[in-house]
Amino acid sequence: MKVLIIEDEVELLRGIQDFLEREHFLVESADNYEQGMDKILNYPYDIVLLDIMLPGGNGLDLLRLLKEKNVNQSVLILSAKDSVDDKVLGLEIGADDYLAKPFHFAELLARIKSIVRRNAQHGDTVIQYQNVSLDMDNRIVKVDGEELQLNRKEFDVLYYFLLRPNKLLEKTTLAETVWGDHADQADNLDFIYSQIKNLRKKLKDAKATLDIQAVYGVGYKLV
Repeated sequence: MKVLIIEDEVELLRGIQDFLEREHFLVESADNYEQGMDKILNYPYDIVLLDIMLPGGNGLDLLRLLKEKNVNQSVLILSAKDSVDDKVLGLEIGADDYLAKPFHFAELLARIKSIVRRNAQHGDTVIQYQNVSLDMDNRIVKVDGEELQLNRKEFDVLYYFLLRPNKLLEKTTLAETVWGDHADQADNLDFIYSQIKNLRKKLKDAKATLDIQAVYGVGYKLV
């Protein structure tokens, strides 16, 4: 999953980022209002961890901006402000949940997974499509019940496609989501072709009844 942390406390930001990266998340960050606004309006994320008090603005204003721009974005508010009014206002504006500082990273991880399952996977921990199943929490893929060995990026690519079956996905969007912001600015996107080629071969060899098809000049589609 790709996470954006908008937080101005440097030590906390680094602590969350290190923890989530150990849990196999792709993490981007911003430490002020302007950076946060630029990222949430220009790049896709599975979830945004949003502090309320930011240099240059208020996190709740970023929530309002998302609503005004009709950006469908999962948001978990992180804030030292623990008043009922702040919680209620954040949830009314469009946040999915609220976690008061200080918090344990284990609780943060549980909240993130719960929000993503609820919004992207309809509450399920395992995605099933044709004869392929993907367990997000344990990072296990099976074909007809037999485990399929994938590397980290192959797993992330397949997970991204399984959440969007039959949808045409542009190369640049795939690059930003799986490899990080600004990946689309690389000299070329051959690294995507290479990963998908390897993933397709593994799925075919395992007799998966799904395939990832290239749409010339645009991107790929899971069929």
